[in-house]
Amino acid sequence: MSELTHIDGDGAAHMVDVGGKADTVREAHAEGRITMKSEVLEAIKVNSMKKGDVLATARIAGIMAAKKTSDLIPLCHPLALTKVAVDFSFLDDGIKVSSLARLTGKTGVEMEALTACSVALLTIYDMAKAMQKDMVISELKLLSKSGGKSGDWVAG
Repeated sequence: MSELTHIDGDGAAHMVDVGGKADTVREAHAEGRITMKSEVLEAIKVNSMKKGDVLATARIAGIMAAKKTSDLIPLCHPLALTKVAVDFSFLDDGIKVSSLARLTGKTGVEMEALTACSVALLTIYDMAKAMQKDMVISELKLLSKSGGKSGDWVAG
């Protein structure tokens, strides 16, 4: 069996030392969906929610969350992100959230992209829950990552 990277010789969890790794440009893309009733979707589209601009708030929340990933996910390294983007696409039954995280550094940004997407989706839910409590967040996934020793990867 291969050696576990986040477990030391005594079986204790530890943060991997990435100090010896080369700095490379690293980028990750993620996406997820939230489904909702048509009247909720329309209220978000026309910006008539009582709590304010849902998508603007969700975008800021996602960007802020990416920057705080190491505070949320144990053993993640704090990263100096150079770019985080959160975008939205309207679907017939909801909203697709897409995120991007980028840096030049020693470790990847997959968790940051996924965290940005997750928190943006949760923010949409929070701002629209007065109209519908049974919205469904689903299909959160990593779409691609580039850079680093393992190279590029794209979801199949």
